[in-house]
Formats: sequence, structure tokens, C-alpha cells
Amino acid sequence: MRLGPQLYRIGNNIVAAYLVETEEGITVIDAGLPGHWSDFIAQLKAMGRSIEDVRGLVLTHGDSDHIGFAEKLRKNYGVPVYVHAADANRACTGQKPKTPMGPARLGPMLKFFSYGMAKRAWRTNYLTSVNTVTDQEVLPLPGSPRVIGLPGHSPGSIALHIPIADAVFVGDALTTRHVLTGATGLQPPPFTDDPAQAIESLERLAGVAASWVLPGHGPPWCGDPGEVQDAVRQAAREAS
Repeated sequence: MRLGPQLYRIGNNIVAAYLVETEEGITVIDAGLPGHWSDFIAQLKAMGRSIEDVRGLVLTHGDSDHIGFAEKLRKNYGVPVYVHAADANRACTGQKPKTPMGPARLGPMLKFFSYGMAKRAWRTNYLTSVNTVTDQEVLPLPGSPRVIGLPGHSPGSIALHIPIADAVFVGDALTTRHVLTGATGLQPPPFTDDPAQAIESLERLAGVAASWVLPGHGPPWCGDPGEVQDAVRQAAREAS
């Protein structure tokens, strides 16, 4: 799915990953679930590109529904995978604290888990090698992604600001479609390590010059990134 001249999405409103295309090649943001590999290859073909054009994959955090085809891309094709140092162990082992599931509705929850099964979520291949990144680092990849630390959903959750794509990729720092309730709009995601910290971290998006705020779950959101914290905080109040 093409969102802009150099911006593409694979997956859907349940689980999504993104590609940014420049003359220098392609940067991939998140890797969805293992079954998204075929979507990824199809998108490259539609762009007139191949895996040889992919220069790197950056993970917004280390959860299993974001690392899907990352190890395959790294191991089989030599594409470097980047993740924040605080989430490196999570991406490599799957170890994470148990978090409350929170509110859920049967229909959306079944849709989420059914989609996961269809995309082979049970076949997670954890990373065996990663390149670690730090807050405010500008990565040597197409589009020059700038790392913005957003701890809370996980210790190493990050956003990536890529000016040429007019976008900031936020992973699970927020969601625009709750995978367990189906509720839409800017809101906190489920399965968050530290919900209060996650909301406070969104303040760091103020001043980011981008029209697109792109989550790992839910439809793309178009607007000022500086407005999302208040909206997510209000949604949290209404849900409590």
C-alpha cells in the first residue's frame, strides 16, 4: 500500500510494517509477523525493487509481532537489523514481563488472534545478531532515520523520524486501533510494560516535523505529532 511518493505500508490495520524508498535504497521499519514475508516481497516487486535494494531494517521495539521476518532478512540476505540497546535482549530471546491484558471484546480479540495464526505468529524467529541504537542517533540508512526514545511500552521502544517520508514511525508507543477492543483513534496500546511512562514519553514527539504518525497497529494518522500525547492521555482517562 502506497502512502506517499516514498512511503509504503505492508500488512493492515491489525499489524503493519513500513518501507521508505530513496535513490540510495530502502529502509524497512518493523517486520510484522513471519507470514508478512510474502507481503514484503510482493511490495518490493510492485515498487520495481528487490531485496538487494534493502539497506537495513529498524525495529521500533523487540516484541514478536514486530520482528517477524527480521532474522530471515538478516541471516539469508545480510541485511542489518537495528534495535534500541534496551530491547536487544527482548528481540533476541522474547523475554519480557507479563502485563495485564486489559479490556477486550470477543470479536476484535478473535480477529487479532486469527490474523496472527494466518500470518504464522507461532513461528517466531528471534534475532541472533542485532545492531544497537541509542536516542537521537541518526542511522546510516536511506532517509537518515533519527531515533527518538519513547520508553514505556518496552524499555527500548523508539520512534523513527524520516523527513523525506514526511513521517514518524511510532511502533507501539500508541495505537490507532486497539487490537483487543477494536476501538479506533489515538489511544494507549495493550500489553504495555509501563503505561504511565509510555504516555509521558509521547511528549518527545512535540516539534517533530511530520504529517504522518504511523503505528504498528491501526490506520495511519495524519496530523501534528505534537498533538498525540494529549489525545492518548484523554483516551486513557476515558478508558479507566
